[in-house]
Amino acid sequence: MDHYEDQSKTPLHSMHPPSQPSPADVSHLESVLSNTDLPWLNRFQIATWIELKLLFKLAAPAVMMYLINNAMSLSTRIFAGHLGNLEFAAACLGNQGIQLFAYGLLLGMGSAVETLCGQAYGARRYELLGVYLQRATVVLMLFSLPIMVVYLLSRQLLVLIGESQQVSALAAVFVYGLIPQVFAYAANFPIQKFLQSQSIVAPSALISLATLGVHLVVSWTTVYRIGMGLFGASLMLSLSWWIIVTAQFVYIVRSEKCRDTWTGFKWEALTGLWEFVRLSIASAVMLCLETWYFQVLVLIAGLLENPELSLAALSACMSVSGLMFMVSIGFNAAASVRVSNEIGAGHPKSAAFSVVIVTLVSFVVAAMEAAVILSQRHVISYIFTEGEAVANAVSELTPFLAVTLLLNGVQPVLSGVAVGCGWQAFVAYVNIGCYYVVGIPIGCLLGFTFNLGVKIWKIQIYSTGVCYFEAKLCLQGGIWGGMIGGTAMQTLILLWVTFRTDWNKEVENAKKRLNKWEEIKEPLLKVEETYVK
Repeated sequence: MDHYEDQSKTPLHSMHPPSQPSPADVSHLESVLSNTDLPWLNRFQIATWIELKLLFKLAAPAVMMYLINNAMSLSTRIFAGHLGNLEFAAACLGNQGIQLFAYGLLLGMGSAVETLCGQAYGARRYELLGVYLQRATVVLMLFSLPIMVVYLLSRQLLVLIGESQQVSALAAVFVYGLIPQVFAYAANFPIQKFLQSQSIVAPSALISLATLGVHLVVSWTTVYRIGMGLFGASLMLSLSWWIIVTAQFVYIVRSEKCRDTWTGFKWEALTGLWEFVRLSIASAVMLCLETWYFQVLVLIAGLLENPELSLAALSACMSVSGLMFMVSIGFNAAASVRVSNEIGAGHPKSAAFSVVIVTLVSFVVAAMEAAVILSQRHVISYIFTEGEAVANAVSELTPFLAVTLLLNGVQPVLSGVAVGCGWQAFVAYVNIGCYYVVGIPIGCLLGFTFNLGVKIWKIQIYSTGVCYFEAKLCLQGGIWGGMIGGTAMQTLILLWVTFRTDWNKEVENAKKRLNKWEEIKEPLLKVEETYVK
């Protein structure tokens, strides 16, 4: 036991990396879980404490980083919201309808780096990490070019799907300022996953925190003092993302922690691009199907009788959900790193135990979030915009938001496990079935056919006289309820698959991928392989 403890405290990057982990490389956690001389309860307590320390070392800064990055986007929408309800609706439509398209696609493609780098780092093949980082950046930059065209055509696309001319025109102005952000995403996500796979998360969180301060100052100045409005708000968001990218890259080049994983630019990065594209597309499809799922709800809201009110109310809920979702994404990142590192290192018991602990912790945190949101249901909307109609609408939708938060406490963690194991293609098929074959059709059936979720508010306005303003928030409750059903179905399937996984087989498959790399220089992972019992 002492031998394992001493070895587990030795920094990985200070060791000479063997081609694959040997039996002597068993971690402290693995040794505890394998020690049958200890009573079961003692083993569980010791292992839980070890895993919690490892988990929070990763999850705490990751949650902080994702929350701060989301707060930059959220603050941009808040600045827009205080220009007026129409500007807020336009900014939210541009964000939910267009920006998240790029975010989901490029973050999904970047998660391929998480799989490859995580398993390579666990197997101590450090020299591969820098190559994967550069290869991913090249691929994502190339994919950013057609995304830029989508941004340039955003007004026409929004009008084409039925959004109002006025809101679409303003949303397009907002989106034009986000074009530089697309290329920042392409550079940032590979860097982010490269660092996370080495359990280096705190520097990115601190960089994001410093950038948030800069972002708030320059955004306020640009929007209100200089008067650049929506375009200025989105342009400053793009600038802030490029600050993050630049600072993280400087850290990689200058830090001693990355001296074994970053050895400079390599021509190897320009080889094997197609194999990486195949894996990254599977990753992108998996994440995009999740990210775009609730975008559909926002786009439908823009088609209702009063799109300004519908978009404002639903976007306020989605903004809160998006902010809280960043906590789950932090646990997603931690789960992916822990599982991929342990599998690459040949520790099946540690990988399985990590899945259980991170899922439970994330669910408890989500339950606390849902309780807080329900208790503040009547005041949430005033953070984003003013008006009693929007406040009442948000209050009515908050129970759906709370259920969504609970599901988001589990589902992203299981997706992180899938990324760590390389199951992206399998999860993509699950997402298609649950989200788009079940969730959306049931939601539309409940909303349009049975008219569930129709709410009408009458607001008395005193000015020159007495009048009434009627605002219909049609269909949203029914549609959201159906989509929650799809998410619940997907979560149950992933739970069933994850907890039936043969982790010893996963370790063997990781070793085979490493051996294949040694023999024929192919990527560590094949897209079409799904390793589930």
